[in-house]
Amino acid sequence: MSIEGIVQEVRAEIGRLQQVLALLGGTVHVQRKPAKVRAKRHMSAAGRKRIAAAQRARWAKVRAAKK
Repeated sequence: MSIEGIVQEVRAEIGRLQQVLALLGGTVHVQRKPAKVRAKRHMSAAGRKRIAAAQRARWAKVRAAKK
């Protein structure tokens, strides 16, 4: 069974359980918040170069400490 099929069955079961709960006197209010869409962050080439250089320096320091 595919993931989509499993998800569909789980949602159907949740719906049935909510109906049963409503019949038993419980109130069900399921409100979903819309997913927030975050803007992708872009890094400049210069920024990537600075980070890469700093990481190379860190590894050089680690390698030098091992000797």
